[in-house]
Amino acid sequence: GSAMEALRAAGRAVLRSPNLARHGLGLRRRRKLPESWADMQEPLLEGMCFTLKYLGMTLVEKPKGEDMAAAAIRRIVAMARVGARKFQKVILTVSPRGISLQDADTKEIVENISIYRISYCTTDKLQNKVFAYVAQSQESGALECHAFLSPKKKVAQAVTLTVAQAFQMALDLWEATHAGR
Repeated sequence: GSAMEALRAAGRAVLRSPNLARHGLGLRRRRKLPESWADMQEPLLEGMCFTLKYLGMTLVEKPKGEDMAAAAIRRIVAMARVGARKFQKVILTVSPRGISLQDADTKEIVENISIYRISYCTTDKLQNKVFAYVAQSQESGALECHAFLSPKKKVAQAVTLTVAQAFQMALDLWEATHAGR
């Protein structure tokens, strides 16, 4: 599987996220992209920032899938409820390069996740303020599902939508750079 195929597959998986499908955000087809798509491209190249609370991580068996993600989110939320600690507030930045996580208080970079390592992201149907992504760990190669709590349902959906757009842009940029070869 080439890098391009990986991007395509992940982008398609993201777009099938239940909440996005329900909202008919029209991202399926290039032609039906929302009017605001062009306006989105500029800031997205720089990176769009969201302030979220990090709920935790769990290992998963499969790189994508609604049921897998829902089960993983349930596990993370259950573990988060048991722990009495305060959740780390993070600034999650989405760009065509991937996702970067920064501690909101110290401004320290927690992690940079390349878009090529992300295989899925979703807003949970039941826990609709929860945004989660699945990525392959750089160290172990294991598939990890990371979940975040957003202040509003709309914010969680916006993060998922922005990641979907980042995949599309990464693909466009990839195709543009390889077109001349």
